[in-house]
Amino acid sequence: MKITADFSRNIGPVRPMHAVNNGPAKPSNDQNCDNFAAWLDAGIPYARNHDASFCAEYGGEHTVDILAIFPDFDADVNDPASYDFVLTDEYNETIMKAGAKVFYRLGHKIEHAKKKYGTLVPKDFNKWAQICEHIIAHYTEGWADGFYWDMPYWEIWNEPDLDRDDATNKRCWGGTADEFFKLFRVAALHLKKRFPHLKIGGPALAFNTGEWLDRFLAAMTEGERVPMDFFSWHIYCTEPADMTNRAKIVRAKLDAAGYTETESICNEWNYVKGWDKEFVYSIEMISSMKGAAFTASCMLEMQNAGLDMLMYYDARVNTVFNGMFDLYTLRPRKAYYPFKMFSTLYKLEKAAACTAEGEGLYAVAAANGDATAVMLSTYTDDDADTALRNVTLELTGGAEEYEVWLLDEDHTMECIGKVAKNGTLPLPARSVVLLKA
Repeated sequence: MKITADFSRNIGPVRPMHAVNNGPAKPSNDQNCDNFAAWLDAGIPYARNHDASFCAEYGGEHTVDILAIFPDFDADVNDPASYDFVLTDEYNETIMKAGAKVFYRLGHKIEHAKKKYGTLVPKDFNKWAQICEHIIAHYTEGWADGFYWDMPYWEIWNEPDLDRDDATNKRCWGGTADEFFKLFRVAALHLKKRFPHLKIGGPALAFNTGEWLDRFLAAMTEGERVPMDFFSWHIYCTEPADMTNRAKIVRAKLDAAGYTETESICNEWNYVKGWDKEFVYSIEMISSMKGAAFTASCMLEMQNAGLDMLMYYDARVNTVFNGMFDLYTLRPRKAYYPFKMFSTLYKLEKAAACTAEGEGLYAVAAANGDATAVMLSTYTDDDADTALRNVTLELTGGAEEYEVWLLDEDHTMECIGKVAKNGTLPLPARSVVLLKA
């Protein structure tokens, strides 16, 4: 196995692969138990606020969702009294104080219960778009005693393709695909004309990159072309290569439809081996060293694949999908540290030419002036594979030797010594390393 890097060759920006869904707990709450300082230290760049209303710490049912902010759809859309921003204001502010920008999902959390509330088809698509307009104006233009915050991303809905048109008890979109296409068209055209400087997009595709995506893009390009600053999509898997394959499909279809400047953003992902019998095992892995190695490997893989942003699901403080923080103490788990490591690269801004040779080996290098760093990981989904990996370094330029910061079963991002730029690292089958000069 070999890592080759040339710090003199700038190949583009280090992109935000260490973004997440949802933010920290409020600092200094009643139990004096929070993860705010860890958030600041990790340097997480963006937090999507989807599913925030599942969490009482963020404000619960009174937070983020359209139904929470505008509870009476028949109310006057232009009257500030029709809106309840209080707890969403507090939650968004907590995210920003922790150093991240809010990626705002306009819509509603997933609903698994028998009766649906916010995922039903809006009675009036134009009015729904106007409600969204006033929410954006509250946070970016000061409307209704609001703010002038830097919140560039505004996403229309979440996983409208999750259930078939003929399904019952639909979880994210209660209508048909064609009805959703109409809602997205109305909302995107209205919001982009009103806020041309902001990034308007969606639809947080669950998995249907085939016929559903083809129909969506056809609907967006028929007649007046619908602007899309970004296209968002999701994947849960066990191999980083699966993410690359889906990213290639999405990018190719966007380009073919003329959306060549549209950002491709994967804003839900995590380790899931299966949703039925293997789901408990998946939960165990998410919070383990294996989950941490998977997390790091996906970040590195998708940086190299050219994705525009990657957003881990979920940093929410009350979900089993959170491999970053313990659900009770909120102390960092193993999967927190890849975010902190990648932040070192992100702060350097410029990616350097770098290749990883060997199955299950991933790497990204960055350089800015005399400052250089490499992040690498080893990962395998085969639990029986525990063989040591000897990784040879061939680094051109940069320092003569590097500190080795290791994350594995026995080390929690600890400096274990130094390695020469042409040295060798013996690494476990699942590990993450940051090389710093």
